[in-house]
Amino acid sequence: MRYSHSSMNIAFSLINELSSEGIEVNLGTMKKNSRIFWICQIAGWLSYALTIVFFAYLLEKQVSTIFLKRIVVSVVLGILITSSLRQSIIQFQLRPPSPSKKWWKIFVLVISFSFVYSFLSDSLIEIFRLYEPRGGAKTPNDFVFSITEIVKNWDSVRVGKRLLFGLVFDTPIFLVWISIYILWHYIEFTNSEALNKVKLETLIKELELKTIKSQINPHFIFNALNSIRALVDEDPKRARQAITELSNILRSSIQADKVEITSLEKELAIVKDYLALEYIRFADRLKIVYEIEDQSLHFQLPPMMLQTLVENAIKHGLSKQPGDCIIKIIAKTEQQKQIIKVINTGVLQSSESDGFGLQSTKERLNILYGGEALFEIYQCEPNQVTAKLEIPIH
Repeated sequence: MRYSHSSMNIAFSLINELSSEGIEVNLGTMKKNSRIFWICQIAGWLSYALTIVFFAYLLEKQVSTIFLKRIVVSVVLGILITSSLRQSIIQFQLRPPSPSKKWWKIFVLVISFSFVYSFLSDSLIEIFRLYEPRGGAKTPNDFVFSITEIVKNWDSVRVGKRLLFGLVFDTPIFLVWISIYILWHYIEFTNSEALNKVKLETLIKELELKTIKSQINPHFIFNALNSIRALVDEDPKRARQAITELSNILRSSIQADKVEITSLEKELAIVKDYLALEYIRFADRLKIVYEIEDQSLHFQLPPMMLQTLVENAIKHGLSKQPGDCIIKIIAKTEQQKQIIKVINTGVLQSSESDGFGLQSTKERLNILYGGEALFEIYQCEPNQVTAKLEIPIH
């Protein structure tokens, strides 16, 4: 399959546009995700602290100053340790979607950081004496920061018991944290994949449309130039007039390439220029009839589509048979659909419905309307062929 330079340029420009847009989106997404993470971090650990206080009141446990200080230590350490855990997951590339062989690494990280959290928490409790004093022990208000004092009052048995209890109690908390973190990333990944799929489908559709349009216009130009060439020797004056008509058509077609849909009124203007050009070639053999409802002038349809149907009608209805050819253009509304018909004198050939212009018409309608639009060409009378468009009114 060969691709024109214009098609390749269209592809590269669309891909570059999507890539640059993707970089901007990724940077924005990273900033947004970081902000969401910290909001969830602070809100989650504060909720954890409030839950402990709530159950303490519920169980009629005395909520002392020491108890509240220990909760503050737990929350601050929890935010710092789980944030470090997140950085480790990113560094080791363990964020979802992660291969199943790497799950054990996540589990090891959770156990390790849970141990660090429990050890630091229990150590700080011991250093700052955030436990209820017993017997003649000093109260927390007697604390003076001194290495000698800390070593002197360090109780390894007490720290070991708290560490063991902390591992049993803190590890499930870290497992819950990592579960929420992984679930959130899986949801984000799924949404991102769905968004990328939509963008890719949009890119493909836009590329297909631009490629088809880049092929339609040369196809039309070659036919028009052939018509002018036939006049050069026979009637130079008419040939010059034909060139003027062609320039008007080219100007309209260039403007049409900038939009995906246009109004029927603009399409009719292009068709009239085209028919004026063809009338110079075929003179009195060509008869044109318009049956256009006033409200139909605002119909929306793909650019150059009506011109393609009229060009096909002349090619098969006038060029391939002797005598006159009547071309009737009808536009009306039926059951919330735009109905456009191009009827020409002639007999439908089996190869006619497989031509490039008509095939591209079907493809463009399918891309733009996803099966809601209809195009068909059929023999409506023994000596009449109809090309019919049905486009939904949205």
